[in-house]
Amino acid sequence: MEKKLDPQHLDVVTFARDTLSLNGQGVLADWPRLAQELFGSDMPSGPVAWQLQGRSVPQSGGADQIWLDLNALVSLPLQCQRCLTPVLETVQAERSFRFVADEATAMALDDEAEEDILVISRDFDALALIEDELILSLPLVPLHEECPEEMPMSVADPEFEDAARRPNPFGILVGLKTDKLT
Repeated sequence: MEKKLDPQHLDVVTFARDTLSLNGQGVLADWPRLAQELFGSDMPSGPVAWQLQGRSVPQSGGADQIWLDLNALVSLPLQCQRCLTPVLETVQAERSFRFVADEATAMALDDEAEEDILVISRDFDALALIEDELILSLPLVPLHEECPEEMPMSVADPEFEDAARRPNPFGILVGLKTDKLT
């Protein structure tokens, strides 16, 4: 009988040692922190599709390294920073994580290792990790390839220019001051 794996309570060591994989798809409402990034309600967001793959890498003279490969994808309506209207952006997170025995080892390896280091857990919430990685993968400046509405590119404001042509009230006071001095 095959044991059902729960991505919110994942035994990372067993998952990697047995080279297991998990995948799923969920609605954005199940990812509340990611859903906060949505802009507008006109465009529907896509489902969050994800895949996890466990693997162990043999090490000479030591215990095998425990790895978790993550791949996640979602389409989200974000705010275009040029025209300020919704733009549908595809957000993809693809990362590999190496697990170590304790927090002290993770801290020691974190600066020198190129990969992301996490602490082994027998009750690991992989869905929270997926949400974190998607949030970190959001574009810094979402933009349309070509905005649907043409944006004015001049800085001239007719009201500002009209105000500049009116007499300055303080200029009149300066005139009064110079008349009294003479």
